[in-house]
Amino acid sequence: MSDTAPAVLSPELTRERIGRYKSRLKAGSEALRAAYEARPLTDPILKGRSHLVDGVLLDIWADFQLPASAALVAVGGYGREELFPCSDVDLLFLLDETPDADLSERLTQMIGLIWDIGLDIGHSVRTVDECIEEAGLDVTVMTNLLEARLIGGNARLFGEFTARLHEQLSIGQFFKAKRLEQEQRYTRHNETPYSLEPNCKESPGGLRDLQLIGWISRAAGFGTHWRDLAQHGLVTSEEATELRELERFLQHVRIRLHHIANRREDRLLFDHQEKLARKFGFEANEHRRASEVFMQEYYRTAKKVTQLNTILLQNFGAEFFPNRYPVAININERFQCVRELLDVRDEGVFDRHPSALLECFLILQQRSELKGMTARTLRALWRGRKLINAEFRHDPANRALFLRLLQQKRGVVHEMRRMNQYGILSFYLPAWRRIVGQMQHDLFHVYTVDQHIMQVLRNVRRFMVAEHAHEYPLLTRLATSFEKPWLIYIAALFHDIAKGRGGDHSKLGMKDARDFCTAHGLDETDTALVEWLVQHHLSMSNVAQKQDMSDLDVIRRFGDLVKNERRLTALYILTHADIRGTSPKVWNGWKGKLLEDLFFATQRLLRGATPQQALGTPVRQEDARNLLRYYGLRPGTEDKLWAQLDTVYFMRHDAEEIAWHARMLYYRIESDEPVVKARPSHGGEGLQVMVYARDQKDIFVRLCGFFARLGFSIADAKIHTTRHGYALDSFLLLDPGQEIHYRDVIALLEHDLTERLRHPDAPVDQPASGRVSREVKHFPITPEVTIHPDERGQHFIMSVTAADRPGLLFDVAETLAQHGIDLHTAKIATLGERIEDTFLISGPDLTQDAGILRIEADLLEKLTI
Repeated sequence: MSDTAPAVLSPELTRERIGRYKSRLKAGSEALRAAYEARPLTDPILKGRSHLVDGVLLDIWADFQLPASAALVAVGGYGREELFPCSDVDLLFLLDETPDADLSERLTQMIGLIWDIGLDIGHSVRTVDECIEEAGLDVTVMTNLLEARLIGGNARLFGEFTARLHEQLSIGQFFKAKRLEQEQRYTRHNETPYSLEPNCKESPGGLRDLQLIGWISRAAGFGTHWRDLAQHGLVTSEEATELRELERFLQHVRIRLHHIANRREDRLLFDHQEKLARKFGFEANEHRRASEVFMQEYYRTAKKVTQLNTILLQNFGAEFFPNRYPVAININERFQCVRELLDVRDEGVFDRHPSALLECFLILQQRSELKGMTARTLRALWRGRKLINAEFRHDPANRALFLRLLQQKRGVVHEMRRMNQYGILSFYLPAWRRIVGQMQHDLFHVYTVDQHIMQVLRNVRRFMVAEHAHEYPLLTRLATSFEKPWLIYIAALFHDIAKGRGGDHSKLGMKDARDFCTAHGLDETDTALVEWLVQHHLSMSNVAQKQDMSDLDVIRRFGDLVKNERRLTALYILTHADIRGTSPKVWNGWKGKLLEDLFFATQRLLRGATPQQALGTPVRQEDARNLLRYYGLRPGTEDKLWAQLDTVYFMRHDAEEIAWHARMLYYRIESDEPVVKARPSHGGEGLQVMVYARDQKDIFVRLCGFFARLGFSIADAKIHTTRHGYALDSFLLLDPGQEIHYRDVIALLEHDLTERLRHPDAPVDQPASGRVSREVKHFPITPEVTIHPDERGQHFIMSVTAADRPGLLFDVAETLAQHGIDLHTAKIATLGERIEDTFLISGPDLTQDAGILRIEADLLEKLTI
């Protein structure tokens, strides 16, 4: 391949070159920094460093006499000439064919010299074919290469590379992949830009959000400047100007952060915030440090970035998939559904009907098919927030509407976050406005006050949702049985609302909570509970962590404080959620055990129960025992089986199911033979099937395939693994065609499935083909797959939303099996033609974002009709 003799620099010449290039880079960087500090402009320093590095690399390229057939290419941020002071330099050595030994040696020496002169490089040596192949497999590689810029070498080869790359690109797939990538990044940063030490590049609302828009725009051919998006009608000219201003601010933050740290540092650590504030000219005032003033400006910027990012992604989606949802569906006289998004019927809706500013969030909670709001609705919402004035807040109808938002079965946290994001919460609760973006300088909070409250609300809410029961089973049992759980939501909203005012924030917040409850028509008992919870939200934590709980007087005093079990339960739920909402690092099992011990000790004191009763199994176990006695089983018959089952099992099954399982299994707990039992469900509208067998590879896939082959639709699945390694799975099967007489197939199903499970190496049954329903054809549902770690970091929760069809669950199970994913529990929810399934999973592919993205992409491909 080499068309010149190999250029090997002598040690003396190498040292000379290293010294010369180091000095050149140092002098150039110092000049750029001095010019920036004299006149802070982003383009000159970012492009200037790119050009400085270009010049050095071109000289090195010449030193090593690389062949005329090769090209040196800048990619990534360096490719778009956006090289921050300490950013790494991404390079592609582009070749026309695989390098021979001589060229490989020269490239190795050249790359080593580049490192030696102080450039932190990320490099690859690839042919055009190899680039195209890798870009097709990895969206990150595709993104990097999209920004390729020729530094030197063969222009023809570079032109071939860029042409083939764009031929390879599918804008629809690229768009979906980048959205999934952003969701994963948001998850890593806990879905919020408001951590106290955010990453100005990677956190939500950071530079990456803007870069993602730029990548999609470049890939789609819309241009590389914000004004280009305005010309294509994707943003208004005012928004384009605002995007550039937001980008400049974040660029200034990152430039100055690199200068302060003198290394690549993108986190706004406490160590740097005060220095950054001074660089930006912020000064301390009577109430806040300069760093707090600066950080509030940063949070305002991040909030606006996330708003515009949402608008642009929606507009991109409409542009790339224009014919998927051709018809708007009216919801009421104010709102309609467009592309599965809530849309105002016209842009004057909020002016004519100010109460619609709250109603829109209620509709999102009540209609699960809606995935958000259209761009014009979000814009109208942001403009209309100032309509929420004193008159609006005093309107009884609006007060009732706000309470309904807290009382819904779904979407409470999502919509409260959205209301906070678009300023609605600040205008409805004036006290809230004071804590938006407010820093907390202590040793445990990692969020601003408003975002900490949102985390606490989210934690409380998770206790109410069955699919999260495995995380904190006791809390879930208590929360799901608590009357009016939305009272705890109110307490969560107000528990820290008075922070930063001076004085005891618990007492000040108590008054705000009382005023809210009185204004919103809560009765005296409920108002007293919320008020008490806010006042004492730190009490349980203080007793559990700082006092001797073996001292009966401590427990008695705490019992005197709570007075009744309703208060105790509510406080336990709020305290648990509050501690976990401070920081992922603050919570640990020891603290959880302290709180639990205090809860049970106080509960026993309040109700006079024995420790065994307090720590025993739920009421449903007692009901199940009574049923077993009714069927003639002696007391204790169930104990051996129940010892192998965890709390989640008892929470997921009713007493009748628990008793049925015990009757079928108590005498074959260690059975080598699979046990399959079926019976008509209550009401005779389906078939209940129980499977008990030694756990085997891909058992859930096999079961799904078997049921689907028989033509059954799985309406519900409860998957469990016992402590001694048996699968105990139960299913509710339905016949979509309503042609099967369930009793007639029980014996056949039990026999055939038992035979299948006896031969785990036999081929998996494939589901019978079936037609998609008319409803799905006319009103398609865009599939969604999300995977995120559970609270304990031991497993992952996968949520799947899609249009229902025959064999769908089999496709999901098979895809998981192909990726080596283990399934622990599954909750299947079919809502008409829509499925919303939740799975608790684990596996090696889930430990890296790339693995999660591959699983999500494969599932989306299977789920797309």
